[in-house]
Amino acid sequence: MTQEMIKHIKNNPKYKKLTRERSKFAWKLSIIMLVLYYSFILIIAFNPSLFGTPISENTILTLGIPVGIIIIIISFILAGVYVNRANGEFDELTNEIKTDFYQKFNN
Repeated sequence: MTQEMIKHIKNNPKYKKLTRERSKFAWKLSIIMLVLYYSFILIIAFNPSLFGTPISENTILTLGIPVGIIIIIISFILAGVYVNRANGEFDELTNEIKTDFYQKFNN
């Protein structure tokens, strides 16, 4: 790929939109996950009795187990949300960028 081709792609407004939107979306999802995970860790570190509380009187299952499982499930959901948007909006923009590129350099 030549420098002219790279410059053409980087100057394409659709490419700029793609990188900006994809980056903003990934950061939002990452922040959500980091807040959830580190909140869980901080609660374990500074208030371990909270997650050590049994769910009911006659069980050894503590509150920390379902909360941990919920955090894992949320991480899968967030990954699915990203993949869904990537396969929709982001792929459409990528295909438009490719079309613009091929129109300019394959004629």
